[in-house]
Amino acid sequence: RLPSRQRRQQLPNLAMDLGRDAALKVLAQDRTARGVILQLDEALPDACKKTMQETMQENSVIDLFCGAGGLAYGLSSAGLRIAAGIDLDPACRFPFETNVRAPFIEADVSALSADVVRDLFGSSKIRILAGCAPCQPFSGFAATRKSPDDRWRLLYSFLRIVDEVRPEVCTIENVSRLARLPLWEEIVSGLYELGYHLDWRVVDCSHFGVPQKRMRLVLLASNLGPIQLPHGKRGSGPTVQATIGGLPSLEAGRSHNLDRWHTARALTPMNLARIRTSAPGRTWRDWPEDIRVECHKRSGGKTYPSVYGRMAWDKTAPTITTQFYGFGNGRFGHPEQDRALSIREAALLQTFPPDFSFAKDDSAINFRVIGRLIGNAVPPRLGMAIGRAIQEHLMTIAPVGSAASDNLPARDSDRHS
Repeated sequence: RLPSRQRRQQLPNLAMDLGRDAALKVLAQDRTARGVILQLDEALPDACKKTMQETMQENSVIDLFCGAGGLAYGLSSAGLRIAAGIDLDPACRFPFETNVRAPFIEADVSALSADVVRDLFGSSKIRILAGCAPCQPFSGFAATRKSPDDRWRLLYSFLRIVDEVRPEVCTIENVSRLARLPLWEEIVSGLYELGYHLDWRVVDCSHFGVPQKRMRLVLLASNLGPIQLPHGKRGSGPTVQATIGGLPSLEAGRSHNLDRWHTARALTPMNLARIRTSAPGRTWRDWPEDIRVECHKRSGGKTYPSVYGRMAWDKTAPTITTQFYGFGNGRFGHPEQDRALSIREAALLQTFPPDFSFAKDDSAINFRVIGRLIGNAVPPRLGMAIGRAIQEHLMTIAPVGSAASDNLPARDSDRHS
Protein backbone atom coordinates (compact mmCIF):
# COMPACT_ATOMS: atom_id res chain seq x y z
CA ARG A 1 0.00 0.00 0.00
CA LEU A 2 1.56 3.27 -1.14
CA PRO A 3 1.19 6.68 0.52
CA SER A 4 -1.77 8.56 -0.96
CA ARG A 5 0.28 11.05 -3.00
CA GLN A 6 2.34 8.29 -4.59
CA ARG A 7 -0.90 6.48 -5.44
CA ARG A 8 -2.15 9.58 -7.20
CA GLN A 9 1.07 9.84 -9.18
CA GLN A 10 0.79 6.19 -10.25
CA LEU A 11 -2.92 6.46 -11.06
CA PRO A 12 -2.42 6.76 -14.86
CA ASN A 13 -0.25 3.62 -14.87
CA LEU A 14 -2.75 1.74 -12.72
CA ALA A 15 -5.62 2.69 -15.00
CA MET A 16 -3.72 1.61 -18.10
CA ASP A 17 -2.31 -1.61 -16.65
CA LEU A 18 -5.44 -2.95 -14.97
CA GLY A 19 -8.24 -1.16 -16.75
CA ARG A 20 -10.69 1.18 -15.03
CA ASP A 21 -12.91 -1.41 -13.33
CA ALA A 22 -10.07 -3.48 -11.94
CA ALA A 23 -8.27 -0.34 -10.77
CA LEU A 24 -11.41 0.79 -8.97
CA LYS A 25 -11.59 -2.53 -7.11
CA VAL A 26 -7.98 -2.21 -5.96
CA LEU A 27 -8.36 1.40 -4.90
CA ALA A 28 -11.70 0.81 -3.19
CA GLN A 29 -9.92 -1.25 -0.53
CA ASP A 30 -7.96 1.80 0.57
CA ARG A 31 -9.21 4.19 3.23
CA THR A 32 -8.42 7.27 1.11
CA ALA A 33 -9.95 5.81 -2.05
CA ARG A 34 -12.60 8.51 -2.34
CA GLY A 35 -10.19 11.12 -3.62
CA VAL A 36 -8.36 8.71 -5.90
CA ILE A 37 -11.56 7.30 -7.38
CA LEU A 38 -12.75 10.84 -7.95
CA GLN A 39 -9.79 11.26 -10.25
CA LEU A 40 -10.13 7.87 -11.89
CA ASP A 41 -13.79 8.44 -12.70
CA GLU A 42 -12.71 11.47 -14.69
CA ALA A 43 -9.72 9.76 -16.32
CA LEU A 44 -8.80 10.40 -19.91
CA PRO A 45 -10.64 8.72 -22.80
CA ASP A 46 -9.15 5.41 -23.97
CA ALA A 47 -7.53 7.03 -27.00
CA CYS A 48 -5.68 9.44 -24.72
CA LYS A 49 -4.64 6.86 -22.14
CA LYS A 50 -2.54 5.00 -24.71
CA THR A 51 -0.05 7.83 -24.96
CA MET A 52 -0.43 9.41 -21.53
CA GLN A 53 3.03 8.40 -20.37
CA GLU A 54 4.66 9.77 -23.52
CA THR A 55 2.77 13.06 -23.39
CA MET A 56 3.70 13.63 -19.75
CA GLN A 57 7.36 13.41 -20.76
CA GLU A 58 6.91 15.79 -23.71
CA ASN A 59 4.68 18.53 -22.22
CA SER A 60 5.01 20.88 -19.29
CA VAL A 61 2.72 23.39 -17.62
CA ILE A 62 3.61 26.64 -15.91
CA ASP A 63 0.75 27.91 -13.77
CA LEU A 64 0.83 31.68 -13.31
CA PHE A 65 -1.19 33.00 -10.34
CA CYS A 66 -1.25 29.36 -9.20
CA GLY A 67 -2.77 29.90 -5.76
CA ALA A 68 -3.10 26.74 -3.68
CA GLY A 69 -2.84 24.60 -6.81
CA GLY A 70 -6.43 23.77 -7.74
CA LEU A 71 -5.90 24.18 -11.48
CA ALA A 72 -2.46 22.55 -11.44
CA TYR A 73 -3.81 19.60 -9.43
CA GLY A 74 -6.58 19.10 -11.99
CA LEU A 75 -4.24 19.43 -14.97
CA SER A 76 -1.85 16.95 -13.39
CA SER A 77 -4.73 14.52 -12.81
CA ALA A 78 -5.42 14.72 -16.56
CA GLY A 79 -1.86 13.62 -17.32
CA LEU A 80 -0.11 16.97 -17.84
CA ARG A 81 3.25 17.54 -16.19
CA ILE A 82 3.46 20.60 -13.93
CA ALA A 83 6.80 22.36 -14.29
CA ALA A 84 6.13 25.13 -11.76
CA GLY A 85 3.58 27.35 -10.11
CA ILE A 86 4.14 31.09 -9.69
CA ASP A 87 2.30 33.36 -7.27
CA LEU A 88 3.00 36.42 -5.15
CA ASP A 89 1.23 34.97 -2.10
CA PRO A 90 3.70 33.07 0.14
CA ALA A 91 0.81 31.11 1.72
CA CYS A 92 0.48 29.23 -1.58
CA ARG A 93 3.88 27.55 -1.31
CA PHE A 94 3.00 24.77 1.13
CA PRO A 95 -0.26 23.56 -0.48
CA PHE A 96 1.16 23.81 -3.99
CA GLU A 97 4.43 21.99 -3.34
CA THR A 98 2.89 19.44 -0.95
CA ASN A 99 -0.12 18.45 -3.04
CA VAL A 100 0.89 19.23 -6.63
CA ARG A 101 4.45 18.03 -6.04
CA ALA A 102 5.98 20.71 -8.24
CA PRO A 103 8.21 23.74 -7.52
CA PHE A 104 6.59 26.96 -6.31
CA ILE A 105 8.13 30.31 -7.16
CA GLU A 106 7.12 33.35 -5.14
CA ALA A 107 7.16 36.16 -7.67
CA ASP A 108 5.14 39.04 -9.06
CA VAL A 109 3.92 37.99 -12.50
CA SER A 110 3.83 41.62 -13.63
CA ALA A 111 7.62 41.74 -13.18
CA LEU A 112 8.30 38.19 -14.37
CA SER A 113 10.93 37.83 -17.08
CA ALA A 114 10.16 35.78 -20.18
CA ASP A 115 13.63 34.24 -19.80
CA VAL A 116 12.62 32.75 -16.45
CA VAL A 117 9.52 31.21 -18.02
CA ARG A 118 11.55 29.77 -20.92
CA ASP A 119 14.05 28.24 -18.48
CA LEU A 120 11.24 26.63 -16.49
CA PHE A 121 9.78 25.10 -19.64
CA GLY A 122 13.19 23.70 -20.54
CA SER A 123 13.24 21.46 -23.60
CA SER A 124 9.56 20.46 -23.49
CA LYS A 125 8.06 20.13 -26.95
CA ILE A 126 4.62 21.25 -25.80
CA ARG A 127 4.62 24.23 -23.46
CA ILE A 128 1.33 25.06 -21.72
CA LEU A 129 0.89 28.39 -19.96
CA ALA A 130 -2.00 28.82 -17.53
CA GLY A 131 -3.02 32.23 -16.26
CA CYS A 132 -5.83 32.63 -13.72
CA ALA A 133 -5.29 36.20 -12.58
CA PRO A 134 -6.87 37.29 -9.26
CA CYS A 135 -10.57 37.75 -9.92
CA GLN A 136 -11.46 40.42 -7.33
CA PRO A 137 -10.83 43.33 -9.74
CA PHE A 138 -13.41 41.92 -12.16
CA SER A 139 -16.09 40.56 -9.85
CA GLY A 140 -17.07 43.86 -8.26
CA PHE A 141 -16.61 46.41 -11.01
CA ALA A 142 -19.13 47.63 -13.56
CA ALA A 143 -18.19 47.26 -17.20
CA THR A 144 -18.23 51.04 -17.62
CA ARG A 145 -15.56 51.77 -15.02
CA LYS A 146 -12.82 53.86 -16.66
CA SER A 147 -9.96 53.63 -14.15
CA PRO A 148 -9.29 49.95 -13.57
CA ASP A 149 -7.64 48.47 -10.54
CA ASP A 150 -3.91 47.84 -11.05
CA ARG A 151 -4.60 44.12 -10.66
CA TRP A 152 -6.50 44.22 -13.95
CA ARG A 153 -3.12 44.72 -15.57
CA LEU A 154 -2.07 41.23 -14.55
CA LEU A 155 -3.95 39.95 -17.59
CA TYR A 156 -1.84 42.27 -19.73
CA SER A 157 1.21 40.71 -18.06
CA PHE A 158 -0.07 37.28 -19.04
CA LEU A 159 -0.50 38.46 -22.64
CA ARG A 160 3.01 39.92 -22.58
CA ILE A 161 4.53 36.62 -21.49
CA VAL A 162 2.55 34.76 -24.17
CA ASP A 163 3.89 37.19 -26.76
CA GLU A 164 7.50 36.80 -25.63
CA VAL A 165 7.50 33.04 -25.00
CA ARG A 166 4.90 31.82 -27.54
CA PRO A 167 3.80 28.67 -25.66
CA GLU A 168 2.00 26.12 -27.80
CA VAL A 169 -1.11 26.16 -25.60
CA CYS A 170 -2.58 28.71 -23.18
CA THR A 171 -5.53 28.67 -20.83
CA ILE A 172 -7.25 31.38 -18.81
CA GLU A 173 -9.90 31.00 -16.10
CA ASN A 174 -11.68 33.86 -14.37
CA VAL A 175 -15.02 35.20 -13.19
CA SER A 176 -17.81 35.39 -15.76
CA ARG A 177 -18.15 39.18 -15.46
CA LEU A 178 -14.78 39.63 -17.15
CA ALA A 179 -16.30 38.50 -20.47
CA ARG A 180 -18.41 41.67 -20.52
CA LEU A 181 -15.53 44.09 -20.04
CA PRO A 182 -13.54 45.84 -22.80
CA LEU A 183 -10.37 44.38 -21.25
CA TRP A 184 -11.46 40.89 -22.30
CA GLU A 185 -11.88 42.03 -25.91
CA GLU A 186 -8.30 43.28 -25.80
CA ILE A 187 -6.98 39.97 -24.45
CA VAL A 188 -8.88 37.94 -27.04
CA SER A 189 -7.81 40.24 -29.89
CA GLY A 190 -4.21 40.12 -28.68
CA LEU A 191 -4.16 36.31 -28.76
CA TYR A 192 -5.70 36.26 -32.24
CA GLU A 193 -3.05 38.70 -33.44
CA LEU A 194 -0.35 36.38 -32.10
CA GLY A 195 -1.70 33.60 -34.31
CA TYR A 196 -3.59 31.54 -31.73
CA HIS A 197 -6.74 29.53 -32.36
CA LEU A 198 -9.22 30.28 -29.57
CA ASP A 199 -12.26 28.81 -27.91
CA TRP A 200 -13.79 30.56 -24.91
CA ARG A 201 -17.09 30.83 -23.10
CA VAL A 202 -18.68 31.07 -19.69
CA VAL A 203 -19.14 27.57 -18.24
CA ASP A 204 -21.22 26.20 -15.39
CA CYS A 205 -18.80 24.26 -13.21
CA SER A 206 -21.56 21.89 -12.09
CA HIS A 207 -21.51 20.45 -15.63
CA PHE A 208 -18.02 19.17 -14.83
CA GLY A 209 -18.83 17.49 -11.54
CA VAL A 210 -18.32 20.49 -9.26
CA PRO A 211 -21.05 20.47 -6.57
CA GLN A 212 -21.74 24.20 -6.68
CA LYS A 213 -23.31 26.84 -8.87
CA ARG A 214 -20.12 28.45 -10.08
CA MET A 215 -20.04 30.29 -13.41
CA ARG A 216 -16.55 30.82 -14.78
CA LEU A 217 -14.98 32.23 -17.91
CA VAL A 218 -12.61 29.71 -19.49
CA LEU A 219 -10.39 30.15 -22.54
CA LEU A 220 -8.21 27.70 -24.44
CA ALA A 221 -5.74 28.86 -27.07
CA SER A 222 -3.34 26.95 -29.32
CA ASN A 223 -0.91 27.92 -32.05
CA LEU A 224 -0.89 24.32 -33.30
CA GLY A 225 -4.43 24.29 -34.67
CA PRO A 226 -8.11 24.58 -33.66
CA ILE A 227 -8.82 23.72 -30.03
CA GLN A 228 -12.13 23.16 -28.25
CA LEU A 229 -13.32 23.63 -24.71
CA PRO A 230 -15.02 20.66 -23.06
CA HIS A 231 -18.81 20.83 -22.81
CA GLY A 232 -19.39 18.70 -19.73
CA LYS A 233 -22.71 17.12 -18.87
CA ARG A 234 -25.71 19.39 -18.61
CA GLY A 235 -27.87 19.14 -15.53
CA SER A 236 -27.26 19.58 -11.84
CA GLY A 237 -23.91 18.56 -10.43
CA PRO A 238 -23.40 16.48 -7.28
CA THR A 239 -25.49 17.59 -4.32
CA VAL A 240 -24.28 19.01 -1.05
CA GLN A 241 -25.30 15.81 0.71
CA ALA A 242 -23.40 13.58 -1.74
CA THR A 243 -20.29 15.70 -1.19
CA ILE A 244 -20.14 16.46 2.53
CA GLY A 245 -22.98 14.44 4.04
CA GLY A 246 -20.64 11.70 5.26
CA LEU A 247 -18.38 13.93 7.35
CA PRO A 248 -18.56 13.72 11.15
CA SER A 249 -20.79 16.13 13.05
CA LEU A 250 -19.08 19.24 14.33
CA GLU A 251 -19.97 22.10 16.65
CA ALA A 252 -19.25 25.74 15.85
CA GLY A 253 -15.84 26.74 17.11
CA ARG A 254 -14.57 23.14 17.26
CA SER A 255 -12.20 20.97 15.19
CA HIS A 256 -12.43 17.25 14.53
CA ASN A 257 -9.67 15.27 16.21
CA LEU A 258 -8.87 13.17 13.10
CA ASP A 259 -8.87 15.99 10.54
CA ARG A 260 -7.67 19.42 11.64
CA TRP A 261 -9.20 20.98 8.52
CA HIS A 262 -12.66 19.83 9.52
CA THR A 263 -12.94 22.90 11.71
CA ALA A 264 -15.71 25.50 11.93
CA ARG A 265 -15.56 29.06 13.12
CA ALA A 266 -17.33 29.99 16.35
CA LEU A 267 -20.68 31.83 16.25
CA THR A 268 -21.79 34.72 18.43
CA PRO A 269 -24.85 34.03 20.62
CA MET A 270 -26.98 36.14 18.25
CA ASN A 271 -25.80 34.29 15.13
CA LEU A 272 -26.36 30.99 16.91
CA ALA A 273 -29.98 32.05 17.52
CA ARG A 274 -30.27 33.10 13.88
CA ILE A 275 -28.98 29.86 12.40
CA ARG A 276 -31.22 27.81 14.71
CA THR A 277 -34.17 29.71 13.23
CA SER A 278 -32.98 29.17 9.64
CA ALA A 279 -34.34 26.38 7.45
CA PRO A 280 -32.37 24.89 4.52
CA GLY A 281 -32.91 26.87 1.34
CA ARG A 282 -34.89 29.61 3.11
CA THR A 283 -33.81 33.18 3.95
CA TRP A 284 -33.50 35.56 6.88
CA ARG A 285 -36.87 37.00 5.86
CA ASP A 286 -38.41 34.09 7.79
CA TRP A 287 -36.80 35.23 11.04
CA PRO A 288 -38.60 37.07 13.81
CA GLU A 289 -38.06 40.83 13.62
CA ASP A 290 -36.05 40.95 16.85
CA ILE A 291 -33.14 38.84 15.54
CA ARG A 292 -32.84 40.41 12.10
CA VAL A 293 -29.70 42.36 11.23
CA GLU A 294 -30.34 46.09 11.47
CA CYS A 295 -29.50 46.76 7.82
CA HIS A 296 -32.06 44.14 6.73
CA LYS A 297 -34.82 46.00 8.53
CA ARG A 298 -34.35 48.94 6.16
CA SER A 299 -35.81 48.83 2.65
CA GLY A 300 -32.40 48.82 0.99
CA GLY A 301 -31.27 45.71 2.86
CA LYS A 302 -34.22 43.60 1.83
CA THR A 303 -32.71 42.96 -1.59
CA TYR A 304 -29.98 40.67 -0.19
CA PRO A 305 -31.76 37.43 0.74
CA SER A 306 -28.82 35.09 0.09
CA VAL A 307 -26.84 35.98 3.24
CA TYR A 308 -27.41 34.26 6.59
CA GLY A 309 -28.77 31.17 4.89
CA ARG A 310 -28.40 27.41 5.15
CA MET A 311 -27.50 25.23 2.21
CA ALA A 312 -29.95 22.55 1.10
CA TRP A 313 -28.90 18.88 1.14
CA ASP A 314 -30.57 18.06 -2.18
CA LYS A 315 -29.10 20.93 -4.22
CA THR A 316 -25.67 22.02 -5.34
CA ALA A 317 -23.91 24.57 -3.15
CA PRO A 318 -23.75 28.27 -4.00
CA THR A 319 -20.44 29.64 -5.22
CA ILE A 320 -17.80 28.99 -2.57
CA THR A 321 -16.17 32.35 -1.90
CA THR A 322 -13.16 33.34 0.19
CA GLN A 323 -15.49 33.98 3.15
CA PHE A 324 -17.36 30.66 3.22
CA TYR A 325 -16.51 30.20 6.91
CA GLY A 326 -18.82 33.05 7.99
CA PHE A 327 -22.55 32.37 8.42
CA GLY A 328 -23.38 35.99 7.54
CA ASN A 329 -21.24 36.05 4.38
CA GLY A 330 -23.62 34.09 2.14
CA ARG A 331 -25.64 30.88 2.10
CA PHE A 332 -22.87 29.08 3.95
CA GLY A 333 -24.79 27.59 6.85
CA HIS A 334 -24.61 23.82 7.21
CA PRO A 335 -27.91 22.17 6.15
CA GLU A 336 -28.47 20.61 9.60
CA GLN A 337 -25.76 21.54 12.08
CA ASP A 338 -25.78 24.97 13.74
CA ARG A 339 -22.64 26.38 12.18
CA ALA A 340 -21.11 27.61 8.96
CA LEU A 341 -19.11 25.35 6.65
CA SER A 342 -15.89 23.84 7.92
CA ILE A 343 -12.69 24.30 5.95
CA ARG A 344 -12.75 20.66 4.83
CA GLU A 345 -16.36 20.92 3.68
CA ALA A 346 -15.63 24.00 1.58
CA ALA A 347 -12.55 22.30 0.11
CA LEU A 348 -14.62 19.24 -0.85
CA LEU A 349 -17.28 21.44 -2.42
CA GLN A 350 -14.44 22.97 -4.45
CA THR A 351 -13.48 19.34 -5.35
CA PHE A 352 -10.15 19.31 -3.59
CA PRO A 353 -9.41 15.68 -2.58
CA PRO A 354 -10.13 14.71 1.04
CA ASP A 355 -6.47 14.49 2.00
CA PHE A 356 -5.49 17.91 0.57
CA SER A 357 -3.52 19.92 3.13
CA PHE A 358 -3.39 23.72 3.15
CA ALA A 359 -0.70 24.45 5.75
CA LYS A 360 1.83 22.69 7.94
CA ASP A 361 0.41 20.47 10.68
CA ASP A 362 2.02 22.52 13.43
CA SER A 363 0.77 25.88 12.13
CA ALA A 364 -2.17 27.79 13.56
CA ILE A 365 -5.30 27.77 11.39
CA ASN A 366 -6.01 31.20 9.96
CA PHE A 367 -9.54 31.18 8.50
CA ARG A 368 -8.96 34.32 6.47
CA VAL A 369 -5.82 32.97 4.77
CA ILE A 370 -7.18 29.45 4.17
CA GLY A 371 -10.48 30.92 3.02
CA ARG A 372 -8.60 32.92 0.42
CA LEU A 373 -6.73 29.84 -0.79
CA ILE A 374 -9.89 27.77 -1.16
CA GLY A 375 -12.32 30.40 -2.42
CA ASN A 376 -9.96 31.77 -5.07
CA ALA A 377 -8.98 28.33 -6.36
CA VAL A 378 -9.94 26.82 -9.69
CA PRO A 379 -11.94 23.69 -8.75
CA PRO A 380 -9.65 20.71 -9.51
CA ARG A 381 -12.48 18.95 -11.36
CA LEU A 382 -12.75 21.92 -13.74
CA GLY A 383 -8.96 21.89 -14.07
CA MET A 384 -9.12 18.20 -14.96
CA ALA A 385 -11.70 18.88 -17.68
CA ILE A 386 -9.48 21.62 -19.11
CA GLY A 387 -6.50 19.25 -19.00
CA ARG A 388 -8.42 16.53 -20.80
CA ALA A 389 -9.39 18.99 -23.54
CA ILE A 390 -5.72 19.95 -23.95
CA GLN A 391 -4.68 16.30 -24.11
CA GLU A 392 -7.28 15.49 -26.73
CA HIS A 393 -6.22 18.53 -28.75
CA LEU A 394 -2.55 17.54 -28.67
CA MET A 395 -3.31 13.99 -29.74
CA THR A 396 -5.50 15.22 -32.57
CA ILE A 397 -2.93 17.70 -33.85
CA ALA A 398 0.20 15.60 -33.44
CA PRO A 399 0.33 12.53 -31.19
CA VAL A 400 3.55 12.65 -29.20
CA GLY A 401 6.01 10.07 -30.43
CA SER A 402 4.54 10.07 -33.95
CA ALA A 403 6.26 11.41 -37.00
CA ALA A 404 3.88 14.37 -36.95
CA SER A 405 5.12 15.50 -33.56
CA ASP A 406 8.57 16.01 -35.01
CA ASN A 407 7.14 18.51 -37.47
CA LEU A 408 5.60 20.98 -35.03
CA PRO A 409 6.16 24.65 -35.91
CA ALA A 410 9.63 25.84 -34.94
CA ARG A 411 9.85 28.24 -31.97
CA ASP A 412 11.87 31.43 -32.03
CA SER A 413 14.27 29.89 -29.50
CA ASP A 414 14.74 26.93 -31.87
CA ARG A 415 15.40 29.16 -34.85
CA HIS A 416 18.06 31.13 -33.01
CA SER A 417 19.79 28.14 -31.42
